[in-house]
Order: sequence, then C-alpha cells, then structure tokens
Amino acid sequence: MKKPIILTADDDAQVLAAITRDLRQEFRSDYRILSVGSGAEALATLTELRARADEPLALVLADQRMPEVEGVEVLTRARELFPEAKRVLLTAYADTTAAIKAINSAQLDYYLLKPWDPPEQLLYPTLHDLLASWQASYRPAFAGLRLIGFQWSPLSHELKDFLSGYMVGYQWLDYEKDAEAKVLLEANGFKAEDLPVVICPDSKAVAKPDKLDLARHLGLLVDAQQELYDVVVVGAGPAGLAAAVYGASEGLKTLIIERQTPGGQAGSSSRIENYLGFPTGLSGAELAHRAWSQATRLGAEFMAPQEVVSMCIQDGYKVLTLSDKKEIKARAVVLTTGVSYRVLNAPGLDRLSGAGVYYGAARTEARSCSAQPVYIIGGGNSAGQAAMYLSTYASRVFIVIRGESLAASMSAYLIEQIAQTPNIEILPCTQVREACGQQSLEAVVIQQEGHEPEKRPARALFIFIGAKPSTEWVCHLALCDPKGYLLTGRDLVADPRYKASWKKGREPYLLETCVPGMFAAGDGRAGAMARVASAVGEGSMAIKFVHQYLDE
Repeated sequence: MKKPIILTADDDAQVLAAITRDLRQEFRSDYRILSVGSGAEALATLTELRARADEPLALVLADQRMPEVEGVEVLTRARELFPEAKRVLLTAYADTTAAIKAINSAQLDYYLLKPWDPPEQLLYPTLHDLLASWQASYRPAFAGLRLIGFQWSPLSHELKDFLSGYMVGYQWLDYEKDAEAKVLLEANGFKAEDLPVVICPDSKAVAKPDKLDLARHLGLLVDAQQELYDVVVVGAGPAGLAAAVYGASEGLKTLIIERQTPGGQAGSSSRIENYLGFPTGLSGAELAHRAWSQATRLGAEFMAPQEVVSMCIQDGYKVLTLSDKKEIKARAVVLTTGVSYRVLNAPGLDRLSGAGVYYGAARTEARSCSAQPVYIIGGGNSAGQAAMYLSTYASRVFIVIRGESLAASMSAYLIEQIAQTPNIEILPCTQVREACGQQSLEAVVIQQEGHEPEKRPARALFIFIGAKPSTEWVCHLALCDPKGYLLTGRDLVADPRYKASWKKGREPYLLETCVPGMFAAGDGRAGAMARVASAVGEGSMAIKFVHQYLDE
C-alpha cells in the first residue's frame, strides 16, 4: 500500500504554491502531496484515485472561490467517493458565512482562513488533529483483485468459481447491495450493462472478461513453452496432478493441460476426510493447489484454462489441437479428463443454471444462502460433503434422493455426520420436478413417491446426479465402453474390437488404451474406482508405463 494522499486545489498559483510548500514541509514523510490548479482538475483527480485501491485519500483542501467548480462542490464530490477522507475548505474572511453554511450542506470537517501564517500555529495543529482522526478510523482498502457483478449472474458465478479454483484472492462486490460497487464502476467508466467487471491490482479494469485473457493477466501459463514434450497430461484432477508430479520428478518434459480449474470434481469438495495422511481432512481445492504447486516446482508446465478438442497420430507422435487451433506434440499422452455431472432435465433448471441452480458444490455461493433453505440432489459422497458445508450457512439443507437411503452410495462416516447435523434433512424416494423463479431460483417443486407435487421455497439447488466421462473428443481414436469410458489393459484385450485396433507385438500395458503410448487414468477410465486415492495411484502408475513405452 502506497502513502496516503493529501489533495489540495486552488486556482491562485501563489496560494497553491504556498499551501503545497507548507504541506510538504510538515507531512511529506507520511503522506503524498498532490496539488491541482482548478476545481475541474480536482474532480478528475478524485475520480482517478477512486478507480485505484493502492493510494488512500486522507485529506482534501479546496479553495472556495474557483471558477466553474467551487471548493464546496469539490468537497461534496470527495465525500461521495471517499466518505472517510477529511474535508477542509480554504476561504477568505469575506466568505466565512458561506463556509459555515457549507459545514452542514457539504459536511465539512473544518474551514481555514487565508492567510494561515505562521503555519505552525494556524495550519499544522488543525491538520494534525484531522489526520489523527482519519488514521484512527481508516481501514485499508482491499488491494487485490475485485469482481463486481450481479449475485445471480451466471457469468459472475463462472468467474467466481474460476478465481476460487486457482486460489486467487478477490473481493466480491454485489452491484445491487454494495454502494462501493457503483462508485468503482463509475470511476472506471463502466455501466451496469457491462457487468461483470474485474478490476485487477494494477488498476486495469475489464468488462465481461474472457477467462483466457484473465488467466494471462494473473500470470497463468496459457501457451506451450516446448516444441515437443515427453508426456502431455490432459486434465488436472487428482490423477492428472499425480501424473504431472511423477513425470516431472523423473525428468520427463511434462505438460499438464486443464480446461477449467485444477482438482476436477474432487477440487470442488468442501471436505475430504478419508484421504490418507490427513486425519482432520482437507478441502479439495487445498489438495489440488498443493499438488499443482508441487508439480510446477518439480518442473512440470501447467497450462490453463486451455481445452484439447482433438488428437491425431503422426509418425507415432501424438498431436493435440487446442480450442484456439494451436497444436502441441508429445511422445506420450496420459488422459485424465475425468467426468462431468449429468444434466438434470426438469422445467426451469436450464434457464436458472448459474442463478441459483448449480452443478457441483459451488462453494463460492454458500454465503449467499445464509439463513435460507437449499436443496441438494444426489446421494454420493460429493453431495454429502456439500450438505455438511452448506449446513453452516443455510437454515435447512434438504438432500433429495430417489432411493430409500444413502447407504448404497455414500461413505459411512458422511452418513453419520449428516445424521448428527440437525438442519440437514433427507428426502427419500423424492424427485425435483421444477425450478421456479424469474431472475433467480425462488422455489422448487418436489414430489415424493405416492404423493402430490409440492412447491417449497429454495435459495439454491445443487445437483450431483452421477457423471459422464469427458471423452467425446477422443472416442474416435480410442476404444470406449458403451458409456464412453476408455478401455485399457486387460479390459481392452477382452473387447471384441481389440484385434482390429491393436497392432503392436505386445499386449497393452495396464493403463494403456488401444493407441500405443496413450494412457488413461482416473474416473474417465473404464473400471476405475471413484476415489481420490485410487485416482492419485493410477496417475502415478501411468508414468511408469510411459517410461516403458518411451524405452521401446
């Protein structure tokens, strides 16, 4: 944080020089002194300062008799933009009546008569008192990235999730609730229709930013640095991060590509309590960030947010094409693309997606549910972890499941925790029939088996209804099971299409697909166990087979 500012404005050059000299003589060690020669220039300076967060305004001194814009108008504007700053009017003896009236109209803190000689008696004591009062009540402004938007805007939700996924500290300002949001928007030359707006720490402001551009500004790697990699890992869930850690640590030129944020579905888990070595548990985001930091420290390149849309084989090399048409060449590839939540088909869900209806945990929206009811659809561990997390904010958390109990799909420790949490209620044999609301979710229509549909108020609906593999872009190249999961190893050998697709003189390695040198690990692989620990194990094993393939 830079030094606080003292701003003074006077159209009389001699008076301005004198007040600037006296202020610098007494206060320059602790404050930065800014001087402007007109009221209009003072207003422009106030607006410019408000657009930044690294230079707080402590005091404004403005002469009353300035052409076009009087001192009272400058101080009134200063109060609007910097309500905590102290405001002093410089005036001649003949204008004292106007100054006294302005104390009430513009809420001045003080007025000073010209001349103020000697300043040791007529200027400094007053300003020291005012600045001491400002220092006592001043709270430094947030100096990091700020995001201004509407609470129920899907794009605002996407940006919040993106920033949280990369553990970028940011301040969320709701345009409809936070007065500062409107002031910052105006100061940066934007209007409500431009939202959401991101204001970076260097004061650069961008409306409706593209995530790729935002990633560049945050210093994330968005372009490959090598012409050829030993191994490219596609997907940064637990399996992909483990593969990147082991690949880099064993000297392979390793690149990991992620289209969203690190951690995959596990990254959105509010609490993982059954992962080895963490007896008190840890969040999925924390686990992902630790692994990401470890992989990059060991030399892996982490490229995001970038999406691989196709792959082809050229002379044994794997050529991956990104969504921006750029190509990356690798000797071997590890596919850890994971799975995505299935879309629930019911009236209103698609329209309100991102505005009260969320697929996955959406931890960034938990505080907006404070003291209000929320609904969760699904009975797996992710749903249970989300329920426990949301129970600390919401008035009631309802878990909607089609079955009679959670026992078939959720870990015992989570079922026990849910049973001991008084504001979580399980709704068995129940389905959500409709989501209701204009701009955001207001209610859900649920129906229990054998009963009539019932409309209930709801602030948010979180959906965890199973998953589908993210393998559409590679199914033309590799063999998949009927559900789209990649076949590897012995499962591949047992498939009737195996002999027509596999032409090597050896059998495929345990995690190898029908394309030699292309491996699959984690939830997108047929037969994989949907657990973080098993995904980490498979990602690590994949690198062993990459070594064996490269040695050929």
